[in-house]
Amino acid sequence: MRTAADLAYETRDDLPLKVRAQSVSVLNHRLADAIDIDIQTNGAHWAMKEPGFVALHALLDGIHAAFEGYVGLLAERVVQLGGIAAGTAQLVAHRSELVVYPRYIPNGSDHLKAVADSLALFGQQMRRAIGQMAALGDLDSAVICTEVSRGVDKWLRMVEVDGQHAPDRGAPMRMAAWVPTAAGP
Repeated sequence: MRTAADLAYETRDDLPLKVRAQSVSVLNHRLADAIDIDIQTNGAHWAMKEPGFVALHALLDGIHAAFEGYVGLLAERVVQLGGIAAGTAQLVAHRSELVVYPRYIPNGSDHLKAVADSLALFGQQMRRAIGQMAALGDLDSAVICTEVSRGVDKWLRMVEVDGQHAPDRGAPMRMAAWVPTAAGP
């Protein structure tokens, strides 16, 4: 019998009900953040209108594709634990702990900074989730959070490297030639 509010489905998973409920809650918050970043990078990619657009567009497309994978991992784990993946727009807006992405950003350098800020915060939250999952004894969720964290750190590095070399406003953007596949860096 289910008693935890975040759980909706029976499962034969041997984790205690209370552990599964707490894991689902944490994972759903990180899921909201992951969906938020996915939307942010897609919005940044749509907003580019300057020299260097093609390279920045490819970098943001790579991040977007990777985050679709991270969203799938997190949502699937929630369901495996007997929960409902909270991925609707309303729930994401309510649960995401990320800073609201600026509506207007005038250039690619500022987009890179905003994306880097979101990636850094999300990476920090995922590392916190790793510890929470380990403390609960949900090591499978901890491994998933670790996988996402490692991927986010690689994307953050790519954005930071290119952001350090981004020229002043109005000048063409210099972006890395290599962009990882959708599976991640």
